[in-house]
Amino acid sequence: MKSLEKKSNRNFLNMDYITKKDIEDIRDNYLKKASLIHKHIVICAGTGCISNGSLLVYKAISESLIQAGLNNVIKLSLDVHDDNKSVYVSRSGCQGFCAQGPLLTIYPDNVMYVGVKPQDAAEIIQKTVVNDEVIDRLLYVNPANKQKGKSISDIPFYSMQNRLVLGECGIVDPESIEEYISHGGYVAAEKALNVLSDKEICDMIMQSGLRGRGGGGFLTGKKWDITRLTEGDKKYVICNGDEGDPGAFMDRSLMEGNPHRIIEGMIIAAKAVNANEAYIYVRAEYPLAVARMQKAVEDALKLGVLGTNVFGSGHEINIHVMEGAGAFVCGEETALIGSIEGKRGMPNRKPPYPAQKGLFGKSTVINNVETLATIPLIISNGAEWHNSIGTEKSKGTKIFALTGHVANTGLIEVPFGTTLNKIIYSIGGGVEHNTQSAGHKKFKAVQVGGPSGGCIPEYLFDTIVDYDSVTATGAIMGSGGLVVMDENTCMVDMARFFLDFTQKESCGKCTFCRVGTKRMLEILTRITQGEGRDGDIELLEELCEQIRTSSLCGLGQTAPNPVLTTLKYFRHEYEAHIYNKKCPAHNCKKLLTYTIETEKCTGCTVCAKNCPTTAISGERKLPHLIDQSLCIKCGACFSKCKFEAITLS
Repeated sequence: MKSLEKKSNRNFLNMDYITKKDIEDIRDNYLKKASLIHKHIVICAGTGCISNGSLLVYKAISESLIQAGLNNVIKLSLDVHDDNKSVYVSRSGCQGFCAQGPLLTIYPDNVMYVGVKPQDAAEIIQKTVVNDEVIDRLLYVNPANKQKGKSISDIPFYSMQNRLVLGECGIVDPESIEEYISHGGYVAAEKALNVLSDKEICDMIMQSGLRGRGGGGFLTGKKWDITRLTEGDKKYVICNGDEGDPGAFMDRSLMEGNPHRIIEGMIIAAKAVNANEAYIYVRAEYPLAVARMQKAVEDALKLGVLGTNVFGSGHEINIHVMEGAGAFVCGEETALIGSIEGKRGMPNRKPPYPAQKGLFGKSTVINNVETLATIPLIISNGAEWHNSIGTEKSKGTKIFALTGHVANTGLIEVPFGTTLNKIIYSIGGGVEHNTQSAGHKKFKAVQVGGPSGGCIPEYLFDTIVDYDSVTATGAIMGSGGLVVMDENTCMVDMARFFLDFTQKESCGKCTFCRVGTKRMLEILTRITQGEGRDGDIELLEELCEQIRTSSLCGLGQTAPNPVLTTLKYFRHEYEAHIYNKKCPAHNCKKLLTYTIETEKCTGCTVCAKNCPTTAISGERKLPHLIDQSLCIKCGACFSKCKFEAITLS
């Protein structure tokens, strides 16, 4: 195999280029070195685990290896000693189980440790790496049955998923192109460039049933074919990594954890539509994703996977990484195109669609991160393989960011057709803090699709997750955010929260979105503050319909969804706020009343001592009283009372 340095100097067509044989040699050489490793320690270095100190764990593990006299291998490209003392320590992207981080996995034993701290490093090396002993206190404990999970296969959060697109995410080092190749990377791209025609690629993606994972659900193969057949001397491919939904981190985790998979999908897309230039548009708020995508592009260019005459096919492909403008609306494809062109990110009316007139006026195909990351799997395994997974009209798997009042928050991947019930109870582990003292809180709803989605009530949790079934509830699939809410969530306030987000993110181009969402937000705010009026519900419904049918882009058209679905399923909560001036969930502060039950009050004075406004008075060992004119509804007394003498209404 030619040196990487020589390949990086390649500038002209028909000069040096990487071949299929080179890819095979890189893979075989890497696997040969990997076979000499005694143990492989993988430490999660996704954003979530890094924020919890995983890089400190990485440093402590590396130092402990040296202290134990073991060969600390930080890259398999370096020398590996065949003396049963070489331990490879690598950092992966997000491993998904965010609620339990920092995560550390030891191969080939498949032992997973959760909540690892730097001070655990020496014990891990001595007991598990050297003596093959398992440290019980670092194993995951299933809250449902108190059983400990030694490996990933023992943990329901993982065992009930079908991690295909996330297959290597959380395993491979995202900053090592050789490691990606060792897992079969770039084989599909070479096949697409040298074996398949552009039409054959489009036909395969069409037959696979792959639909866009960015929210619209448009058939990917059809979008590609339209772009392929559009005449033009220049075409573009854009990867939409502008993920802005509150609580969503699917695309971020893929870019951080397996950037080369996305690049490979873009190479295949470029061949399919006859494009030679592409852009990866990443949110500026994702610095780690930006850095890893940039390094992956640089490494791919040095190796010859990108550039001129890729794989000797005569096809030129160049990829640019661009940081987003920080606006939610730039996730809309025409606004994103404008942002890349240096304009203010504002949507344009369609048609023409980007396939007809896109970036710089040229035919352009835009797909989101998850869609492009799925492409290499389809090229490698075939259209029938992908078509066999999922439901009749929703094929394959879907990645979700599972957040909210659920025990196991994190990144999951399940086949279309999986029920919300299975996701929330089996994979998610049930309601958060489900203990006797918490009174076994019940689930209330799940917000599907982010701020443009809708709330599905608990009694519809048997709904399967696919495009049509979710849409039938009034929600949308969106990009894949799942925010779970328990019985203490006020659905009126939840609608206000999401509408506040979309209203602030409105670009202001069209009146219905700019003014209509502001009026709706004002009404919802009044209702949650106890100032709701007769007729507010009807006015909200009227505004929802006008905004939904008259807004220019998807942001405005879907902005009413949280309001419409909460009105549909939780109308009684709106009525209680407006007519009874009460919040059934005891969430809206201005509608709360704290009172002391004299027969339960022991006069311990704890409530009075913790009241910031001295609203509570009374003699010691005698019942106390709350002056409602001074009470600021902070709840300090309620949380501190040990005798349940303070009630909330």
